[in-house]
Amino acid sequence: MRFHFYQFMKLILLAAFAFFLIQLHHTGEIVKLINPKYVLMSQVAAGVIVLLFFVQLGRVWQGNSSEHAFCAPGCTEDHDHRQSYVKRWVSYLVLLFPLCTGFGLELTSLDATIAKNKGSLLPQGGNAYQEEASSNPPTLDENKPIPNTNYLTDEEYEQKMGLLNDEVIEMNEDIFASYYHEIEENLHQYKGKTIQMKGFVYKEEGLDPNQLVVARFLITHCVADARVIGWLSESDEAVNFGVDTWVEVRGVIDVGEYNGVELPIIQIKEITPIPEPTNPYIFPILTKVL
Repeated sequence: MRFHFYQFMKLILLAAFAFFLIQLHHTGEIVKLINPKYVLMSQVAAGVIVLLFFVQLGRVWQGNSSEHAFCAPGCTEDHDHRQSYVKRWVSYLVLLFPLCTGFGLELTSLDATIAKNKGSLLPQGGNAYQEEASSNPPTLDENKPIPNTNYLTDEEYEQKMGLLNDEVIEMNEDIFASYYHEIEENLHQYKGKTIQMKGFVYKEEGLDPNQLVVARFLITHCVADARVIGWLSESDEAVNFGVDTWVEVRGVIDVGEYNGVELPIIQIKEITPIPEPTNPYIFPILTKVL
């Protein structure tokens, strides 16, 4: 029996990946990286890695009986299983990179900087906005499976959409996307309604001192396809809130113009700073089939 250093290196890598995934699930931070629907799949992957760890454990100490130890039964070819040191270490470095970034970098939520990098949220004038509005905001097709855990039955969905007629519109996370697109498409129908919502402060160049955007990230599958949505809001207290500050606002829906484009504007009556939610993202609705 002899100790196999490279098999030991593989064992350490498997242990590190298993620990990393288990830690993400234990802290709940996994939802900052993937859609909640994929959490179970990620847990299964962590379990498989743990299983492979125990399989690899038996390979660290092996006998040196034959160079065909890793071949299929009956192999008689004269070949060398030894890889070059360069190839081996390159492959290990490739696997070490995500571990180093995962353990070494602080995991944060998407913020206003990312929103800015994804392009302007507010209309930039005339045709540019119309093209953006027609291509980016997805229509919520209830018959199309959307990979997330925001399930509602048809009855629950109709009931929540009916609440738009209440005196106060509550932009709760489960119905946020549907309310957002309904109000965008029927501005004048909801003009004068009181609205209450939570989001992070986002500001673009050209906004007046009393203006800010209360924004959220809408995620369809994963963080990579995140899209920022939100409404221009006005308040004398806007200058007191920096970008990325999480706030809860209560105001009245008004209809105004920005760069010549008609859009909803929230006239804020109350604005309060709040802690960032555990899960800061929102997801489209998926119909629950009973």
